[in-house]
Amino acid sequence: MKRKIIWGSVLGVFITLLAIQRIEVTPNSSGVDSLDITKAFPTSHRVKTLLQTACYDCHSNKTTYPWYAEYQPIGMWLEDHVEDGKKHLNFNAFSGYRPWKQYHKMEETVEMVEEEEMPMASYTWMHEGAKLEAADRESLVLWAKGVMDSLTHLYPKDSLVNPRKKK
Repeated sequence: MKRKIIWGSVLGVFITLLAIQRIEVTPNSSGVDSLDITKAFPTSHRVKTLLQTACYDCHSNKTTYPWYAEYQPIGMWLEDHVEDGKKHLNFNAFSGYRPWKQYHKMEETVEMVEEEEMPMASYTWMHEGAKLEAADRESLVLWAKGVMDSLTHLYPKDSLVNPRKKK
C-alpha cells in the first residue's frame, strides 16, 4: 500500500511537471530604450558594461535568458523575478520617472551596491560575469552619485523629494 502511494505521488509530480511545460513565459525583450538612463546622463563605457552584465537582466526591458529558462517552473520563477526587479528599478525607463523618483532610485542604487546586496547572490551564482569586484562597485557608486549630482543641478531641490514625504 505504501509503495502505491509513493509511486502515485512520483507519477503525479512527473505529470504535473510535464503539463506545466506548456505554459509559455512572455520574454522581457521590448526594444524601447529611448528613456534609458545612459542616454540621459554621462556614463562611461566601463559603467555601461557593468550595468549590462550585472543589472540589466533584471532591471531593464531586455533580458538575456539562459537556456534553462525554457523549462518550467524555472521560466516562471525567472519571469516573476524580472518583473519584480523592473518594478523596483527599470534603467530603460529611468528618464520617464519623476525627478524625485530618479533621485531616490540612485540613492537606493548606491546603498544596495555599497552593501553588496546587488547584484543578488542568487543571480551571481548562475552568472559568474555579474560578480562585482570592489573597483566595479566603486565605479557604479561614483556614477550613481554623479547622476544624483546632475539631478540636483537640473531640478529645484524640493522636486527631488517624494511629495508624499514633504512636511
